[in-house]
Amino acid sequence: MADKAKKLPCLKEIPELAGEPGWSPFDAPALVGDSLRFVSGDPTGKRFRVRYYRDCEGQLVARIWFGPETEGPPGNAHGGSIAAVLDEVLGLAAWAAGYAIVVGKLNIHFQKLLPLRTVVEVRSRVVSAEGRKVMVHGGIFGPGDIIYAEADCLCITLPGR
Repeated sequence: MADKAKKLPCLKEIPELAGEPGWSPFDAPALVGDSLRFVSGDPTGKRFRVRYYRDCEGQLVARIWFGPETEGPPGNAHGGSIAAVLDEVLGLAAWAAGYAIVVGKLNIHFQKLLPLRTVVEVRSRVVSAEGRKVMVHGGIFGPGDIIYAEADCLCITLPGR
């Protein structure tokens, strides 16, 4: 019985989400309020664990742990959970760059199954801004720069903001 208990996931066993040297913590709720609930709203849950940073170039980066409640294919994250992460991070990247937006279109290219209980890095960058359209690109990367998914996001600025 004791051996079986050791194999069960425990919250204290979840990997650290610390940033890299030169990164600065980014307070996402301070920017957009408590609306970040679906992905990053429960920092102690079994779905996602998220920490946001600005990298050395000022771009938004997230460290995210995909927990057991994100499962789709056995042992791997559901495509919808990956899409939710990309929606939040790429949309937030536009907000962090000074654009009050909503996501209008999110194109995702899934490249590899993402194993559960994995910490990944979500990199983002604002590619262009023209009129009310803001284009953001990003991807989910694992150790050794494994690419799990990439996305292009068309964001639309909110009128009057």
